[in-house]
Amino acid sequence: MRTTHAGRAARLAVGAAAAVALLAGCSTSSGEDGAARRTDVNYALPANATPNWIVPLGIAGKLATHNSAIMRTLWEPLVAYDGSEGEVGRVAQADLADEITFSDDGRSVTITLDDRTWSDGEPVTSADVKFWFDLVSANTDIWASYSEGRMPDNVTEVATPDDTTVELTFDKVYNPEWLQASQLNLIVPLPAHAWAKTADEEEPDPALAETEQGAKAIFDYLVTESEDLGTYASNPLWQTINGPYSLTGFTDAGKVELTKNDKYDGDDVASIDTVNLLPYTSTDAEVNAVRSGAVDYGYIPTTGLDAPEQYEQLDYTVEPWAGWSITYMPYNFNHPEMGPVYRQLYVRQALQHLVDQEQISDVIWKGAALPGYGPVPQNPESDFLSDEQKENPYPFDPEAAAKLLADHGWTAGSDGVLECTSPGDGDEECGEGIEQGQKLAITILSQSGSAETDNMFAEIKSTFDQAGVAVAVESAPLNTVLSSIPRCTADQPECDWELPFFGTAGSWYFGGYPSGERVFGTEAASNFGSYSDEELDTLMRDSTESTDPSVMRAYSKYGAENLPVMWLPNPVYQVSVIKDGLEGTTQDPLASFHPQRWSWAG
Repeated sequence: MRTTHAGRAARLAVGAAAAVALLAGCSTSSGEDGAARRTDVNYALPANATPNWIVPLGIAGKLATHNSAIMRTLWEPLVAYDGSEGEVGRVAQADLADEITFSDDGRSVTITLDDRTWSDGEPVTSADVKFWFDLVSANTDIWASYSEGRMPDNVTEVATPDDTTVELTFDKVYNPEWLQASQLNLIVPLPAHAWAKTADEEEPDPALAETEQGAKAIFDYLVTESEDLGTYASNPLWQTINGPYSLTGFTDAGKVELTKNDKYDGDDVASIDTVNLLPYTSTDAEVNAVRSGAVDYGYIPTTGLDAPEQYEQLDYTVEPWAGWSITYMPYNFNHPEMGPVYRQLYVRQALQHLVDQEQISDVIWKGAALPGYGPVPQNPESDFLSDEQKENPYPFDPEAAAKLLADHGWTAGSDGVLECTSPGDGDEECGEGIEQGQKLAITILSQSGSAETDNMFAEIKSTFDQAGVAVAVESAPLNTVLSSIPRCTADQPECDWELPFFGTAGSWYFGGYPSGERVFGTEAASNFGSYSDEELDTLMRDSTESTDPSVMRAYSKYGAENLPVMWLPNPVYQVSVIKDGLEGTTQDPLASFHPQRWSWAG
């Protein structure tokens, strides 16, 4: 398999076409005919979801899509995948690879680099790719994209025969589509000549990263610097870039200014001079900004789909932004009290039967969310999707839920809440680790800022309460939710969370190949709830090694039936309002934005 700038890899069509854009400010300049043209765009960030990370080495709790989208404008990946042209595939103009050639035996890949430079004039070289590998390999316990046996574990050798060539040798034969779309796309060449140090005053030394101790110290330094949001625009580290934009403003409140990088020498050149990313604490505040004309690209509640003319008369186009994603709540299987309860499949089956996905999607989300029943994106359909997931193994059925719980020894207490009255691990007992009198009472920590999300959990709480399952719903900003759910063991004080929701705009967005090892794999960094299932691990592994679509369908079936998480309706990323005249703005189903491809008409 070989791809170049002249010939891209085959693409997976996902059919999410809408218009992405960023919001326009007041700046103008004169064109050749003397007419004023706009040079700014004002983009409204999702309500209560502010950027809080910059170094392109993700850690747990910092994986929000707006963080990664900003990074992509500053540092281009080795291999870029997105859906900005209406389908998910490689966008070679946005990456640093020139040619990608897999060996005939499938055990290695050779990547030649484009002739590119960093903003300080130093060339982008194969050493920058190896620097990324050195840092990530020594810090798999921190790097949030890690899944055991996958990148970087599956690369046995990183060779750099010259400054423009990287040769990767794999530990076995893998599906090349998966490798390119879900592994090579994780690699972000880093400026070794500027970042290979452990303190501000040190002289960089790329050789330092070649030792595990040195790589850990460098990684720790970069993470520490990235935690200082107030210095993002001034820290010299973040000025060594190779992307189409530079970061010229960043506040703790989440307001970001991106300015066209005049030193950029790639193919994805920016048309808009300045992009302002604007934070809002509520949907109402964001809607008011849209109505006042303060933003050129914004978001509105799904209720806006009932009367789009109110925005169209303000010269906006209303477009749902669909995503190649799934939405769910992870169970904390290691919670000291409720973990043993959540580990019982029959409990998860009963709870899933109590989620009326169709009603929630149609009434609460106004059709801007669609039911999702398993680990593979369902819209649009693909060869990856099993019939079992598509047809919903656990339709809304309170009677079925009640029977499952009653059959395993749960009866209503004096307060109406179900409690375990048959402890033990027999077929008709509550299950291993569940004590006599344990109540079926759960706590949900939900992201705030969305009326639809609030109403969804009000509906879920009502239904669960009627079934004898007590529900407490707490809410917090998205960044707080993500930082409150570390992978943990039962003896750790931070293991007190149960069911978090971070999916108002979808919980997890996939690359071109929707395998789930990063989310559901045993010990995977983004497997927040510590779910572990040997059969699911095997299916996920097989899906990355075989080119047979039936393998992915088997994974889809097993994940839908065995419920590693609670499946919920999958919302569109946002309902967007886009100012008339903003062009080149196809919305990316991977939930990223690409401001360098936008322009104003005229």
